[in-house]
Amino acid sequence: QVQLVESGGGLVQPGGSLRLSCAASGSIFSINRMGWYRQAPGKERELVAVFFGTGRTNYADSVKGRFTISRDNDKNTVYLQMNSLKPEDTAVYYCNADVKSRSYYGMDYWGKGTLVTVSS
Repeated sequence: QVQLVESGGGLVQPGGSLRLSCAASGSIFSINRMGWYRQAPGKERELVAVFFGTGRTNYADSVKGRFTISRDNDKNTVYLQMNSLKPEDTAVYYCNADVKSRSYYGMDYWGKGTLVTVSS
């Protein structure tokens, strides 16, 4: 019932920037939380940034000061502005949302992911 579609990934040089977008669509009453996770080869999926319904944000220590998460409530879209990218940021980035719908008070949904590669 709910779909998350990411965009904006690609190849970028170290020190460069990318802006990821995630648009949620479907049977949505409201979105309790939207955020980004990432998974590098051979590593566990990890939280990158979260935008809570209260407006509060949370970031992984490794991206603080470099990444900024924002939200457009009217479009049910969350963005991740990624600056000063490092090779260790290379990963598949997944959008995640906790959504309130007619069927569920809250349920997690995941996008298919978008690949970010940081390399010279």
